[in-house]
Amino acid sequence: MGHLDHATFGWLTPALSYAMACVGAALGLRCTVRALDATGRSRRNWLLTAASAIGTGIWTMHFVAMLGFGVTGTDIRYDVPLTILSLVIAMAVVGVGVFAVGYGRDRLRSLLIGGLTTGVGVASMHYMGMAALRLHGDVRYDPVLVGLSVLIAVVAATAALWAALNIHSPVAVAVASLVMGAAVSSMHYTGMLAVRVEVVPSAAPLPGATVMQFIFPLAVGLGSYLFITSAFVALSPTAKERAAYAHAGRLTEPDERAVDVAPPGFRAAQAPARTHSN
Repeated sequence: MGHLDHATFGWLTPALSYAMACVGAALGLRCTVRALDATGRSRRNWLLTAASAIGTGIWTMHFVAMLGFGVTGTDIRYDVPLTILSLVIAMAVVGVGVFAVGYGRDRLRSLLIGGLTTGVGVASMHYMGMAALRLHGDVRYDPVLVGLSVLIAVVAATAALWAALNIHSPVAVAVASLVMGAAVSSMHYTGMLAVRVEVVPSAAPLPGATVMQFIFPLAVGLGSYLFITSAFVALSPTAKERAAYAHAGRLTEPDERAVDVAPPGFRAAQAPARTHSN
């Protein structure tokens, strides 16, 4: 059995992956809060942004952590189509969860459906990403730890959606995102503890891309997307702020209806008398 190292770069990849999970969770929660205060097309757009943020954050967290993954006795490559598919799955299934919460009339039922769907989607993304691994050997999993990782994903997703429904303070959202990031990271490393690799030495070249050829540039690009989107959301006025601006604008506008409301004869009485010269 090959020795698995989950932190070949020390604490760098676990810490950085946790930070990415927190950023994605915070951005997704803020967007969901904005969506619940909006209507029509604006609500849909905020929910789409929330789904892309949470899905991207979880995917980036997984593959940043995988930058530090190594197995003695074999190189590692990644199947590019499967890796991209895992990203699509993450955003699509998270989207189902946040839309269930955003448009559901029964909040408890929507929360349970959304949490279960999103949690299973997060776990599916993780194991789809693991299926993209290419190495000299056979990969097996401990079923008990796999089940525990799925349970953690469901609980974490449900807690995140609950926070989106009930927490509106920016400070509270920040705390919730830290907890969500810890939960997602716990799910990832629980899933990784379930991995068993039987190395079969071989000199044959492995198909796929190396982590630095594909995963690292994509993770950097998606991480940049998260930070740029975070800045956009932070600078965008909330619905309450827009309403306050509109109210202030109405107060400063001149009221045209106030023209010519003086009593009849007022202007004539105030006008100076004309002098007629013969």
